[in-house]
Amino acid sequence: MLELIDTHCHLADERMEGDIEAILHRARAAGVRQMVCVGAIGPIETDRKSVALAQRYPEVYAAVGVHPHDAAACDDRRIEELAGLAGEGKVVAIGESGMDLHYRRSPREAQEDSLRRHLRLAHRLVLPIVIHCRDAQEPIARIVEEEGLPAAGGVIHCFTGDSAAASRFLELGFYISFSGILTFKNAPSLREAAALVPKDRLLVETDAPYLAPEPLRGQRNEPANVRLTLERLAAVRHAESERLAALTAANARRLFRLPLPSC
Repeated sequence: MLELIDTHCHLADERMEGDIEAILHRARAAGVRQMVCVGAIGPIETDRKSVALAQRYPEVYAAVGVHPHDAAACDDRRIEELAGLAGEGKVVAIGESGMDLHYRRSPREAQEDSLRRHLRLAHRLVLPIVIHCRDAQEPIARIVEEEGLPAAGGVIHCFTGDSAAASRFLELGFYISFSGILTFKNAPSLREAAALVPKDRLLVETDAPYLAPEPLRGQRNEPANVRLTLERLAAVRHAESERLAALTAANARRLFRLPLPSC
């Protein structure tokens, strides 16, 4: 049995409603021992639901933040609300923040400001930051260089760049997390990057309910499917799946300061 940690999923997403018990049951059956439930998308109620899920289920932990798509709504009040949520227990990261210059659903200036606010909050709370990067490597790297990576570290979630982009983020101190995109036929440069990331910086995730891996592409994703990404990552790196699963789980526990599961 593989020991897996899904480092990024959205269990509070409306597409998961009414099915959480079954989703978690399937995750356990697939070897997923722990998962980080990321709020961030939409209003702060999503973050509150994510924290509530973490408090209800032993294997679930939470991250709170404002997604780049909603960056225009990130002000001092929202940041302080997030700080309050982070103090309620089982919140292990700030985010996802970052920048998305592909869709630009919030103005670039708002995304940059929101990212700085999140970095400062992560510094203040001594929590790692979760970064979303879409067509925004250079501005994110510049802002992180100016603000500093939080002492607790950070991760580029759902990494989609090439080897050069991975190297830049690794130099800044980030972990690199791979999602189901790694399994897509049109992602050879991503697989090249995955082969080069140092073994102590590797993470895997689903980004559920988004980005289901092959052969489930187009379906609703869920944490159990992180196994498919891990197996493809193992093939890319010419590694044994069991060892790579244990390695990525150890990395996740180190970054997010997760305890060993009780059973």
